Amino acid sequence: MIELGVNIDHVATIRQARRTWEPDPVWAAVEAHLGGADGITVHLREDRRHVQDDDVRRLRELVHIKLNLEMAATDAMVAFAVEIRPQMAMLVPEARQEVTTEGGLDVASQAPRMRTIVARLRDAGILASAFIDADLRQVEAAAKAGFSTCEVHTGPYAHAFHAEGRDADRPAVRREIERIAEAGRAIRAAGMRFNAGHALNYFNVQPVAALPGVRELHIGHSIVSRAVFSGMRGAVAEMKRLIREAAAHGRDPSPDSPR
Repeated sequence: MIELGVNIDHVATIRQARRTWEPDPVWAAVEAHLGGADGITVHLREDRRHVQDDDVRRLRELVHIKLNLEMAATDAMVAFAVEIRPQMAMLVPEARQEVTTEGGLDVASQAPRMRTIVARLRDAGILASAFIDADLRQVEAAAKAGFSTCEVHTGPYAHAFHAEGRDADRPAVRREIERIAEAGRAIRAAGMRFNAGHALNYFNVQPVAALPGVRELHIGHSIVSRAVFSGMRGAVAEMKRLIREAAAHGRDPSPDSPR
């Protein structure tokens, strides 16, 4: 059954704007859990712009659902993951100047290093996930490196959806969905879990959730944005309803269906 992982980075972004103690990301994680989240995702960045080390430690100790730690493929971050032991560690590319992650990890160009990192994580009992573009070359490289999971970058699809008038039936949008679906088929054929995420929101999520075999969707900014007005529990519950509805029907919703 499809699951929802809620990224709470931007709860920490609000807190760090004032360098104070609220809102507390751990509290947000509990509220997300009560709203139906199956897991919590946080990205501990090198510059610590939002999530802090202590946040991850407290989440690992206090949250009763799966913790997915997004991280750069650096020795320091791998050592931190091995110390904390989240249920999953997702390797992502990271740049200081980027607003958010701008593309998938190039596993193929650094295969020996990826194999070493995956082995270290696996030895610590951590599932290793690669955040990759919908590129069959990257899927093959991730499988060879030993990753258990690939999360397909849905940003190009989300941008096409927005540019094409939020119409899931436009050819450009359909092409992006098919690219994700093709990558998903290859991921599953290689024996890995097929996850997806990035720039998904309440209006574009269902065509992705309807894809065969997608295991988890990781969504953050849209949920936290809605939570500002409706609360975290309600925001998570509505997203969970949308993805479960689409997965159950196994088809894209009508563009005119209510939200």
